[in-house]
Amino acid sequence: MSGTGSIVEGGAPSARSRALAVLRVRSRALALGVLPAALAVVLLSARMTGRLAGDPWPAVTLAVCVVAALVLLVGGVFAAVVLRASPAVTPTVPLPESAAPDLYRLVRDLADRMDVPAPSAIALTPDCDSWLEDRTHAAHRRSGISGGREAEPGAAPVLVIGSPFLWWMRVAELRAVLAPVVAGTGPSAHPDIADARGFVRGLDAAVDVGSRPGLGWIGRPARLLLRLCQEDAAEMERGVAAAASDRAQGVDYGLRIVAQEQVGLAYAGWDRLLTRVALPAWRMGRWPAHLDAGVVSALTELSRRDRLAENFTSRLGERPACDLLERPGVIDEAASLLAARLFHGGPAEAGPDWSPVDWAAYPEEVVDRKWRAEATRLHEALDALAVPAGPGPTLDRVLGYLTDAAGECAAGEALAGRLSGDLAREERSAGAGGTDAGAAVARGADAVPLFPLQPPRSGRDLLADHVTAMVCAAAVDSADAAPGLDWLDGPVLLVAGERRADLAPRVLSLVEDGDPAPLRDWLAELGVRPEKPVRLV
Repeated sequence: MSGTGSIVEGGAPSARSRALAVLRVRSRALALGVLPAALAVVLLSARMTGRLAGDPWPAVTLAVCVVAALVLLVGGVFAAVVLRASPAVTPTVPLPESAAPDLYRLVRDLADRMDVPAPSAIALTPDCDSWLEDRTHAAHRRSGISGGREAEPGAAPVLVIGSPFLWWMRVAELRAVLAPVVAGTGPSAHPDIADARGFVRGLDAAVDVGSRPGLGWIGRPARLLLRLCQEDAAEMERGVAAAASDRAQGVDYGLRIVAQEQVGLAYAGWDRLLTRVALPAWRMGRWPAHLDAGVVSALTELSRRDRLAENFTSRLGERPACDLLERPGVIDEAASLLAARLFHGGPAEAGPDWSPVDWAAYPEEVVDRKWRAEATRLHEALDALAVPAGPGPTLDRVLGYLTDAAGECAAGEALAGRLSGDLAREERSAGAGGTDAGAAVARGADAVPLFPLQPPRSGRDLLADHVTAMVCAAAVDSADAAPGLDWLDGPVLLVAGERRADLAPRVLSLVEDGDPAPLRDWLAELGVRPEKPVRLV
């Protein structure tokens, strides 16, 4: 195997030329920093040889020396920050070789076939993407962010694999998808490209340091240098990607075209699973413990519904890539917890108020609790608006308040505003106080999700959600209904074991038009008694 990987591929010469252009920006910045010092040396030499005798040269020489000293001091501090600042590292689930020996063998076989260095380690990310990540920076070793072989100077980058790929893709498909990613270790090992990437990462980290109080002066030159080299850096990365793609042409190229279709399908299913299924559980303080296994169910359901995807389920008889793991359930649980942390801002560790939930228990422990919690919040908002309580928390109370024969929906606007305020106060209280001391410490800088899944909901959307929850809770209490889970749509109402998907337009008729007739007809059809009090949280 080549020690650095050949760079004769089409994109590599371009990548190296762009890397040299990035390094020229660094050289010019260094030259600009030492220019006053060079001028000071010239003036001092001329003074010592008597060529610049008499006024005003003594004062000029002193002023230039002072300026040179200040520039060297500021430049030295800036250079030290760029060299020592810790570049961002993607939160991942480490995957040691003992946990996935077959996967490591697959990756090393790919590297051998393409004559490139093998990645130093493998990690998983709860997303539908894969890439190489350099973790050799000294700051990472000092802070304990990385350790082992991947942290040694000159080590090959870490291969980060999207965990949904391991569960949805077959082994051959995963190998085809990873080939161009692994091939990137060849160009990455070239000294000029590695040096240019290190310089850009250092500038990016310096910008982050410059956002801290009292250090704003560091961010300004760092941003300027980033602007000067960003085009060349972007073209360098494109050249590296082109070189890696060229090198991987001979490895499962035909299968890779088919596998790329699976990448798009996996992304669609993963997004639906997170936004429709996982997010309601996270908001309840629960996190689904097997999201990657769930994405298989979600994609199988999508394949069943979508004629474009119906042929994909025939692949499920082949060996899944998760068989390359020794304990896939444990890895799935760790990736699921990280997903909650990244996309929702949940704690880094499980606790009494942040506990896992299995798929079998999801309808009772998440869906039913969600409906009753929202029904409780709805009746508390009605209490705050001084709406007569009647015999208790009944659906009739909600229907009576929102009914508006004139269609102006003023009552609905008032209730929606109250719900928005109550929910915002609950979220602020949870964010400020935390669920417990341990969770607050565990959240740390991740208290705000790095990748929020959904924008804030409008007051009208909140009201519709809460009315729907109240209706579903009433149906469970007084009719032959039960909470259920749909892999693509999340919480659903089951009546006699069948999903009822016709509730939403009737709720919207009440919320938006003040017309309760369609919803009352629907309730009568199911045998739901709106006058019966609902069991709340």
